[in-house]
Amino acid sequence: MQRYIGTKLINAKPMTRQAYNDFRGWELPADENGADEGYLVEYVDGGSANTSEYAGYVSWSPKEVFDKAYRPVTGMTFGEAIEALKTGCRVARKGWNGKGMWLVLVSGTQNAQLREGTPYREALGQESCEILPHIDMWTTNADGRRAMLPGWLASQTDMLSEDWELA
Repeated sequence: MQRYIGTKLINAKPMTRQAYNDFRGWELPADENGADEGYLVEYVDGGSANTSEYAGYVSWSPKEVFDKAYRPVTGMTFGEAIEALKTGCRVARKGWNGKGMWLVLVSGTQNAQLREGTPYREALGQESCEILPHIDMWTTNADGRRAMLPGWLASQTDMLSEDWELA
């Protein structure tokens, strides 16, 4: 088997194996311990709901397995924000003082057409070039107008913060 690592934002609450079986209307198998500590886990990033009480897919996880895979957060880490960008989401920091600012991953293009009179066309002396993937920021310019800032770079504070969220 191949090895994988997963990063997911989930909803969860403590629940024994027996309580989960009761919740689902299932009989606990004779070879399982109903007193096992664990969590009801709701996956909110995909998958069809499998119970009418939750919008996402619901399952049960033993406490030891759950504790190795998840930790409580109030927001996302920078790494989780990058993973969210890779799936097409926009992300922002709660701590940013500018409202309405967010980041987006631009996938790039192998054959960007360069318009005559633009700095790229003048500098390169050619009609097209490859633009590599990069992160852009939707922000406000010095004149107060909303604008896209190409090639945003994270500060160390951004990278160490855990107040990232979907925008």
